[in-house]
Amino acid sequence: MRIWAVSDGRAGIEAQALGLAEAVARLRPALISVKRIGWRAGLGRLPWRLIPPAARTGDPIEPPYPDIWIAAGRATLPLSTRMLAWAEGRTFVVQTQNPRAPLDRFDLVIPPKHDGLSGPNVVAILGAPNRLSPERLAVEHARFAEQLAPLPRPRVAVIVGGRSKAHDLPVARAQAMAAVVSDAVTAARGSVLVSFTRRTPAPAREAMAAAFRRLPGIVWDGAGDNPYFAFLADADAILVTEDSTNLATDAAATGKPLFVLPMAGRSAKLARFHAELERRGIARPFAGELTAEPYPPLAETDRAARELLRRYDGSA
Repeated sequence: MRIWAVSDGRAGIEAQALGLAEAVARLRPALISVKRIGWRAGLGRLPWRLIPPAARTGDPIEPPYPDIWIAAGRATLPLSTRMLAWAEGRTFVVQTQNPRAPLDRFDLVIPPKHDGLSGPNVVAILGAPNRLSPERLAVEHARFAEQLAPLPRPRVAVIVGGRSKAHDLPVARAQAMAAVVSDAVTAARGSVLVSFTRRTPAPAREAMAAAFRRLPGIVWDGAGDNPYFAFLADADAILVTEDSTNLATDAAATGKPLFVLPMAGRSAKLARFHAELERRGIARPFAGELTAEPYPPLAETDRAARELLRRYDGSA
């Protein structure tokens, strides 16, 4: 079975399409091809209906089309919405997130529950599809085991997002966040495993890195191999900023104690998401504690993959 994972190549967006594709491949042998696309002359900012497919840049999108097309992100909509017609129904078309397009353009839509989308071809999940699996965590942890082994426990992963439409991380907030986390880690005589994202503003990154380097641990500076998954696998507790569905979903897939760090700004959708995590006993706002009751690892990507294959088989 051939699967295309299609996105604009941004890490968080690509992880949704690729994570779902990998979950399908764990259930049924499949060849996954990653497709990264863009649009010339700023056309990607237009409504999807107005973007001519011929203006596409990036990887080839041409026959033979795959058995399953899994796309994520706004940039893919000019292609995803036409794929059923182009492939004459022989490609099963899946879109993650809320496409804000007619649902009949897709075989299956997999949005986060907090978007409130519903329909006969909609399977809503808590959070977003991700690339986490016990096997991947074990492999990534082994790659960095030598660097991690000397660090005192508890080891606290601190995963920092950044600027978005709804949130920001000004220096003052970043410094306050680092101080609160540092106090908790110091009191526990532990260490930190710090990873920033591409959206973390440089001044905030520098301020937090300076604070956290006073503690035992690792502050990843962006050079060399990314230890993000190893940090999640090794941590005794995980702290994530509130601006990202992906970060919290990844952390929740580990079953580790999970705490949410507040940022400047507010998103009603993300507030609903975090409230549901708290209701399920998965996450809570960070209040200085680093321990919490255990919970089953969140496995929504696997659930979505099972439903995808069930519907794919029914469409054949």
